[in-house]
Amino acid sequence: SMWFDALGNRLPTPLFPGFDTLGTLEHLTKTGFDYSWFALTQRIIKREFALSGSEQNPDLTNKDIGLLLQRVVSKSGPAPVEAFKEHGADFVVASNLTDLVQGMNALTDAPRLDPVKLEREITARDREVDNGLTQDQQILAIRAARRYLGDRLIRVAKPHRLLDPAAGPLIAVRLRILTRKTLGGLQTDLSGRVLRADGMPLPGLYAAGEVAGFGGGGMHGYRSLEGTFLGGCLFSGRIAGRAVAAALA
Repeated sequence: SMWFDALGNRLPTPLFPGFDTLGTLEHLTKTGFDYSWFALTQRIIKREFALSGSEQNPDLTNKDIGLLLQRVVSKSGPAPVEAFKEHGADFVVASNLTDLVQGMNALTDAPRLDPVKLEREITARDREVDNGLTQDQQILAIRAARRYLGDRLIRVAKPHRLLDPAAGPLIAVRLRILTRKTLGGLQTDLSGRVLRADGMPLPGLYAAGEVAGFGGGGMHGYRSLEGTFLGGCLFSGRIAGRAVAAALA
């Protein structure tokens, strides 16, 4: 996918999908808008879009090899992804760029995207796909990722021109800025007791997990990874639980 801000400017290197999320967030918040855009094709969405949750990945959840192989051979993406593409409020699908931009502008409070500007950005990128000596860092990164067989077969689409009708239809997705995690807020002692501003325990109140700093931030630091939160949350929960049991014994 190509990533554009609300005004149709391609995000700079290395702010590509799946790269420096925190850097991308910092960049987008400086644009003055709380959303941005992915521009992609059907060929990309069927490989590279994944939804969170076991119910959204029936091939993996049910260990269905046949269904998993459809990601490779089918022109459609997984059924949950296709449902989002068809019904999602932030998805726009069109057969040409003019109609795509018109649909994108219809989702916002003002028509901020210029189809000529967006076509210029996409065409410049498309030219680099056929250039064996390209210096487009996103294309180089995609080629590097596809050296791994698993990514090449299932997860990363082969670089292609976005405006190639054979790869279509064109798809745009509006991305909104949000936070999904509690980044701390309650200070606790080593028993999980919540501390007041004066440093004394608040009687009967214990905290664990993300709200106690065991999620993003806190013990995990500034650029914490979501998948690492669980261990600290479980550990702090055990500490707090044992402390409560001891206090009630």
